[in-house]
Amino acid sequence: MITRDEFTTIAGNGVWKQNTSIVQILGLCPLLATTTNAVNGIMLSLATIIVMAMSGVAVAALRNFIPHEIRIPVFILIVAALVTVVDLLFNANLHELYLVLGIFIPLIVTNCIVLARVEAFAAKNPPLQSTFDGIFMGVGMLWTLGLLGAMRELLGNGTIFGGIDMVFPSLQPVQLLPESYPGFLLALLPPGAFILLGCMIAWKNWLDARAAQRAQRRPPTAVAATG
Repeated sequence: MITRDEFTTIAGNGVWKQNTSIVQILGLCPLLATTTNAVNGIMLSLATIIVMAMSGVAVAALRNFIPHEIRIPVFILIVAALVTVVDLLFNANLHELYLVLGIFIPLIVTNCIVLARVEAFAAKNPPLQSTFDGIFMGVGMLWTLGLLGAMRELLGNGTIFGGIDMVFPSLQPVQLLPESYPGFLLALLPPGAFILLGCMIAWKNWLDARAAQRAQRRPPTAVAATG
């Protein structure tokens, strides 16, 4: 079982406090390469969430049977098997999107985010906690890549959710800026991704600093005297 405090801590760390993209700065290759629109970033993140959740529960369940000396090769083998399953599912059901994401789905095997959480958390905690840790670390990646992809797409093309028809054929991208908008090429190139990622990191640091200041100004809770 998992307590409410444990669940809150795991969720808060994954989504915000230890966010893999804007705090730990891991997985920069897919972050820069696939976030030319929101759909690509979101779908790659969903694939990563599936792998992280399943690898977390697998490693946590087997951790007492894996010799310490060979744990890393075993972890990679487990992750690789799960990534292969996800890769085949994308190829079979979302083939157009699979072609767009290309090598970055198989490269989840070597993603520092996945291996870091397996080694740092799943190898030391029970399966249920490890599953939630993988899910929420992936959710932190999802909203970061989704937001970054949306900003790059909006600045670069004036649209949002470009490529959504590859996932849901009945839907079309939303044109937020006039069709005459010339586009801002830098936003779609890796330097633009670096600049916008830096803005997101600065925004998070600003919010954390404001929260810390409010906590300092808050009057201390009165403590009842004990005799």
